[in-house]
Amino acid sequence: MITYDLSCKEGHRFEGWFQNREDFDRQLGEGLIHCPLCDSTEIKKLLSAVAVHTDKGSQPAAPARGADSRKVESYFRALGDFVEKNFEDVGERFAEEARKIHSGQSEARSIRGETTPDEEEALTEEGIGFLKMALPKYDG
Repeated sequence: MITYDLSCKEGHRFEGWFQNREDFDRQLGEGLIHCPLCDSTEIKKLLSAVAVHTDKGSQPAAPARGADSRKVESYFRALGDFVEKNFEDVGERFAEEARKIHSGQSEARSIRGETTPDEEEALTEEGIGFLKMALPKYDG
């Protein structure tokens, strides 16, 4: 089973569950996916967070340790370090602070924090840009 964050031409955001990518593509092509708010069939897939589900008790396979794997890990470490050092952590107040910055009530600055799906949707509808990303935590 795969879950996609979707949006219609009116900007309504919703979630769709599909057997696999091919099932999504088929349903989209046949006009079977409808916005639950306006019934539009003009649907696009949004960027989504990634989740990996495993059987209970299973252990993840050890990642490949080739040169490409080390480059990817190095990139994400550097990106995480940059964000941590250069973005103010506002925690659960992210949506509130983003609105203040957008409206000019607070000084413009780079912030990071947490939002709920409802807050993300509201910020998007208000035209307040943000980038949602998850950075892995590394030991040491």
